[in-house]
Amino acid sequence: MSNHFLKSDIMIHNNIPQGYKDSALGIIPQEWEVKYLEEVCSIKGGFAFDSKTFLPSGTYQIIKMSNLYNGNLDLSRSSSFIDKLPRAANDSILNAGDILITLTGTVGKKDYGYTYLITDETNLLLNQRVAKLVPHNICPEFIYPTLKTQRFLTPFFYSSRGGTGNQTNVSTKDILDIPILYPPKAEQEKIAEILGVWDSAIEKQSALVDALTRRKRALMQQLLTAKKRLPNFTESWQNVRYQDILKEVKRKLVWNDDELYRLISVRRRSGGLFEREDLYGRDIMTKNLRPAYCGDFLISKMQIVHGASGLTTTQFHDMKVSGSYISLVAQSKNRLCMEYLDWWSRMKLFYHQTYISSYGVHIEKMTFDLASFMSLSMNLPTLPEQQAIAEVLSTADQEIELAKKRLKALRTQKSALMQQLLTGKKRVKI
Repeated sequence: MSNHFLKSDIMIHNNIPQGYKDSALGIIPQEWEVKYLEEVCSIKGGFAFDSKTFLPSGTYQIIKMSNLYNGNLDLSRSSSFIDKLPRAANDSILNAGDILITLTGTVGKKDYGYTYLITDETNLLLNQRVAKLVPHNICPEFIYPTLKTQRFLTPFFYSSRGGTGNQTNVSTKDILDIPILYPPKAEQEKIAEILGVWDSAIEKQSALVDALTRRKRALMQQLLTAKKRLPNFTESWQNVRYQDILKEVKRKLVWNDDELYRLISVRRRSGGLFEREDLYGRDIMTKNLRPAYCGDFLISKMQIVHGASGLTTTQFHDMKVSGSYISLVAQSKNRLCMEYLDWWSRMKLFYHQTYISSYGVHIEKMTFDLASFMSLSMNLPTLPEQQAIAEVLSTADQEIELAKKRLKALRTQKSALMQQLLTGKKRVKI
């Protein structure tokens, strides 16, 4: 008989497959048990270190809740160190096999990621409101992914155990009271081994994404400043004012209350365009929309100091932007490649130029002045070199997006596999 069973079999027919049994946590394999965490783990709370003794560097680093982010231990998010370990803080040392878990905050509410498995001996110390689970008679690499699953976290961290609003406060006793599935030790280790293979693949793919991203940034810095020239390009670059290569376009829109308008905006930090929402004309209060055409370079007058600019691609052609955007096009397509301008707009110098072209007393309330910006200048290569540079950088971008898609697929596949293996729906061969 198949090792797979459906939720409908449990809820409706109560049809327990051969080799499985009913339990407090649903249908599980015959050889599996339900145990409480206190039976397989001990728990140690963090130490209340005196922040007045913290140093900018030292022998031991203090781990706080802020260091646990999206399922990772980010040591760069804290710079609290001490040189001498207080005797009472001995239990706060993190060792290989310890599992970190936060006791306060939006625990479990983002990617179920506020746990982390320590794999090596460390000089890391736990601060208060962070605890460590120390597994006994259970494989750490098996219990760790169990602790990260929605099945485990939802009934616990979304309960009314304490806290207000988005804040959840739990005690170490609360954690130890949680029931878990407990396969035979050999099966635990085999499941951990299989998931470890996926973790390794994910880690390598993530490293590839990071490497490709660094390479693209280096290429941008070199190619857009002429520090590195592409083969066969030797002509000098010309310093040109924006007003000599760009012009503003203001297209009119015939308003129709019964038309469904597709609205777009531009993300900060050169994040590109995105479709915001679709609204009928009658539902739009300020009727100052303008069509954006492929090739338009959009600048948000209120957000450009945060990098809100980007090129309109074919995907967004004829969608509508509000009157708070400026649309720029090339005065001559024989002189300026708009794709090149889009890449140039991601450089620090362009960010600085848009900042000094804006006015206001607070950065969140500054307004862009187009005339001031147009009087500034950039160094511009010949059109063929612009096009070649844009193509190289676009290819680098495509490689990153492909690598990200593969990374996402690996994570999705691992998540699906975890759901099968950690519940016993799919068995492993020992």
